[in-house]
Amino acid sequence: MVVRRPPDRRAQILAVAAECFHRSGYHQVSMTEVAAGVGITAPALYRHFRGKPELLDRAVRAGLETLSESLRTVDGTTELASALAAVAVGHRPLGTLVQRDARLLPPARRAALRRELRSDVALMTAVLCAERPELGLPDAELLCWSALSGCAGLSYQSAVPQPRRAEALLRELVTAVLAVDLTGPSAGPSTGPSARTSVGPSAGPGPAGSPVSPPRPQARREELLAAAVRLFHRRGFDNVSTDQLGAAVGISGPSVYRHFDSKAHLLAASLVRSRERLWHEVDGAIGTAADPPAALAAGLGAYVDFALRNGDYLGAMLSETERLAPPDRRAAVDFRRDFLRTWVGLLRQVRPEDDAVAARTRVHALFSLVNDGVRNAPHSARPDLGDCLRRIGRAALGVPGLPEPPAPPAPQQ
Repeated sequence: MVVRRPPDRRAQILAVAAECFHRSGYHQVSMTEVAAGVGITAPALYRHFRGKPELLDRAVRAGLETLSESLRTVDGTTELASALAAVAVGHRPLGTLVQRDARLLPPARRAALRRELRSDVALMTAVLCAERPELGLPDAELLCWSALSGCAGLSYQSAVPQPRRAEALLRELVTAVLAVDLTGPSAGPSTGPSARTSVGPSAGPGPAGSPVSPPRPQARREELLAAAVRLFHRRGFDNVSTDQLGAAVGISGPSVYRHFDSKAHLLAASLVRSRERLWHEVDGAIGTAADPPAALAAGLGAYVDFALRNGDYLGAMLSETERLAPPDRRAAVDFRRDFLRTWVGLLRQVRPEDDAVAARTRVHALFSLVNDGVRNAPHSARPDLGDCLRRIGRAALGVPGLPEPPAPPAPQQ
């Protein structure tokens, strides 16, 4: 008897792999686990794909191909919003794979995937500009990128709405984002590129003519924490050596162990510091507000301002949490849950018509579009990006009339 392979075996493998990578993180998934999810052996899986890098590459490409096909036939922003919502719900892991795991692919494949995304955004931009001819190209592109990133926020929800409900929520959210007006004077503070500095200690020289003294051990530790989040986010934990960490702050690789017991300890400490600073800035802004609308406005302003200055911190918190030891990972997940709960509760006070499901969807979309927006060149270089992200963020949250926050405090040095 001849046993024939199902005709859709490769598609089935890619769907299982995408779900595994999405749920556990690329490095935590083995080929054996993917094979078991499909119901085949690992050797049989290798007959279809050479290894995990190819699986990840093909899984991302499969999702992007669906997105591209959906966008080619849309006519108007109503259909555009429906297409984005349908892809986000039907290919839920795609947002996580693109935002978190695709950076682990070889440079050539990362560049190719980026080109595919830009082509998709070009299709979206053409649709938006046809309906809103007053928009300049940079504004239209920023709105389209934000809509795409906002939909990707669904990937990070642990409690996902029913598909029909999720699509309806995302359609409403995308429609609101694409309708945002980015022109006119800002009513609040704007954080330009010159203000986007790391919260780590300055390594620059002292007053003119004075010698530069070597950093104290505590300052060196802070430098390593700042360098670690930058390198871990941009290259991935496994692709960063202690020699690279040491070189980033002007010391040898072995000297890193004078400050941290291991690279894993450095990762854990850097993410703790990231959480502390994020919570200090955002919760501090929320806590001083007079009422829920003012608190939500202040929290939005503080989050955008933090993201503009510390995109690598947010990126590392997103991308490297799965690399932590179990106790540290639980602490990170607990922080995310508490942080989300604060925002959802606050939003529901301002928008009592939203239930918890709708509020969570909006808040996840906000975080996703801001986190992407501050790292997405060339728009990340806009001097008015802070103002733009606050306007888009208010639309995503469903509170376009929210007051502008007060000027943010000076960044911690």
